Amino acid sequence: MNAAVSESFQQDALEIVGTLASLRERVVAWRVAGERIAFVPTMGNLHAGHFALVTRAKARADRVVASIFVNPTQFGPNEDFARYPRTPAADEAGLQAAGCDLLFRPDVDVMYPFGLERVVRVAVPGLSSVLCGAHRPGHFDGVATVVLRLLNMVRPDLAVFGRKDLQQLQLIRYLVADLALPVEIDDAPTSREADGLAMSSRNQFLTAAQRPMAARIHQCLGEMLKAASDGTVAQAIEAAAMVGLRDAGFDPDYAALRFEDRLDESLWGPLPVDQQPRLVALIAARLGTTRLIDNLAWANR
Repeated sequence: MNAAVSESFQQDALEIVGTLASLRERVVAWRVAGERIAFVPTMGNLHAGHFALVTRAKARADRVVASIFVNPTQFGPNEDFARYPRTPAADEAGLQAAGCDLLFRPDVDVMYPFGLERVVRVAVPGLSSVLCGAHRPGHFDGVATVVLRLLNMVRPDLAVFGRKDLQQLQLIRYLVADLALPVEIDDAPTSREADGLAMSSRNQFLTAAQRPMAARIHQCLGEMLKAASDGTVAQAIEAAAMVGLRDAGFDPDYAALRFEDRLDESLWGPLPVDQQPRLVALIAARLGTTRLIDNLAWANR
C-alpha cells in the first residue's frame, strides 16, 4: 500500500483524506475515468442545509467531494475562531448518508503551507466592503483566499454554495469569472425551518426563548419586498425594517434592499416595476450574542 492510500481510510462509502497528494490522487482517477466532479466546501458543524447541498451536487455529478476546514483567515480579531463548533463524527455520518464520496479534511499547514503570516491573500473589490463586509472587516478577503485555494486543490467541474450567504455566493461568482476559473458555480436554495428561520450552525447558540424570536428575520424580509412592490422608497423600507428589528429585540447591522447582481450599490427612491424581479432583501442582526443573516429574493417572496 502506497503512502497516499495509507494516509486515507475508508468508512463505508465515505473516504476521508487530509493531504493534497491523497486528494489529487483520488480526483485524478475519477477524471481519467470520465467522471464529473462536484465540490461542496464547508467549515463543518454540518446541518440539514449542508447535506442538502451535497444531495444537490450528487444529482449533478458522478462524484462529490466535500471539505471541512475551519478557516482562520476569515475570523476577525473580535471573533472567536476557537469557539466555532467542531463535530467530526456527526459530520462524517451525515455526509455519508447524503451520498458524499470523499471528505477533504486538511490541517492548517496543508491549506497555508508557509504559515498564516505569509499567506498570499485574495481580495474582491467592492463586494468585500459592503453589507457584512462593512461589519466584519477582512472577512471576505479570508473567504476569497480559502475558496480560491480549495477550488485549485479539488479542481471540480461544479461547486455548490447555498443562497443563505448571498454576498459570499456573489463574491465567489465574481472571483471565478474574473480569474477565468474552469468551474461552474451552482446556487442552492436556502434551507429553512418550518417557521422560516434559515438553517445555520449559529442557530444552536440561540436560547430557548430566542429561538422563536429568530424567525422574525424571515418575516421582515418578506415585508420589505412587499413594501417595495407597493412603491415605498427603498430608504424608507430599510429604515422601517431597522426599527422593527430593534423593537423585536434584535441588534441589527443592516436591513438592505439591493439588486441581486449589484449588492455593492445602494438603491434610491421607488423601484421601477421592470427592475423589481432583480430585487433582494438582506438582513444581518444579532439576537443576544448570536449573529444571524438571511435574505429573500423577489422570486421567492
